[in-house]
Amino acid sequence: MIVLVGLGSFGLGFLAGNEERREVPVTVIPASASASSGEVVASKSGSKYHFPWCPGASQISDRNRVLFESTEAARVAGYEPVKNCKGLE
Repeated sequence: MIVLVGLGSFGLGFLAGNEERREVPVTVIPASASASSGEVVASKSGSKYHFPWCPGASQISDRNRVLFESTEAARVAGYEPVKNCKGLE
């Protein structure tokens, strides 16, 4: 009897937990779209630019940080892409 009550309770709890889960649509943006039109970060005293989420970007102090609206704008200003940030060419 105890086993049946336990299994019944488990089954009801499992069904109730599944009702709360709702699938949310996810939009995937290809990395190539970000690479050509995304915002990039550079240092006033450096010569390389990074995506904001790259490791090197977090090491640039706010005082020395320069923001560019695109990779093209950074290149025109004389900056080159870093080698260790995926998506930069």
